[in-house]
Amino acid sequence: MQITKRNVELRVDDNLLRVYVAAPKPAGTYPGIIFYTDIYQLGEPMIRLVNYLAGHGYVVAAPEIFHRTEPVGLVIDPDDIGRMRGNDNARRTPVAGYDADCRAVIEFLKGEGSVALGQIGTLGFCIGGHLSFRAAFQSEIKAAVCCYPTGIPSGKLGQGVADTIHRVSEIKGEMLIVFGTLDPHIPPQDRQTIIKTLENASVPYQVYSYEAEHTFMRDDGDRYDSAATTSAWSEIIAFLKRIFAT
Repeated sequence: MQITKRNVELRVDDNLLRVYVAAPKPAGTYPGIIFYTDIYQLGEPMIRLVNYLAGHGYVVAAPEIFHRTEPVGLVIDPDDIGRMRGNDNARRTPVAGYDADCRAVIEFLKGEGSVALGQIGTLGFCIGGHLSFRAAFQSEIKAAVCCYPTGIPSGKLGQGVADTIHRVSEIKGEMLIVFGTLDPHIPPQDRQTIIKTLENASVPYQVYSYEAEHTFMRDDGDRYDSAATTSAWSEIIAFLKRIFAT
């Protein structure tokens, strides 16, 4: 499916939030997806993933997660210095700020004529996987995809300690979580904590684990695993299709 691409500007807490929006070109209404990037923001690898998802029939809105601490449009280099910069941005962003951004993007999608009524989900990678998990607390979210989400049991997300693991019972939609079993940032005990907490809260979920490292779905790094990525995407697309067909 061909897509259209544009940037929109939202105001959140007197800050400018730029959102990259990719959507199907054919006229009609489609589910809306909040897309959360990793700490490097909207560089080419993330843009490719946004566009890929949009081509499957979704209006995908990807906010710049560090708009409070970085200039509009900034892309962080995925190197050692960039990783330090991204993590510093994360530490300086209030958790309430992330939540406010989520509400703003949800309201944007609800106001888009091309987004089907009541059909909103979320998808994210790394810190964005945590943000996607957290977005599922919002009543509008029917489906949340969290790819190697970091910091959920520990509360590591922004300033202070995020209460994410303690609010799982607020989730009303379904979850799909992708893990890499070789990922040191989400060790086995953290994976089990997330799964057990979802089970205890009776949240419908699916988990797919691959013998792969952290960020294995990002195609510009040496940890990229094309076979695992293809498999993960097939499960993600099937999951979203099922959820939004109902």
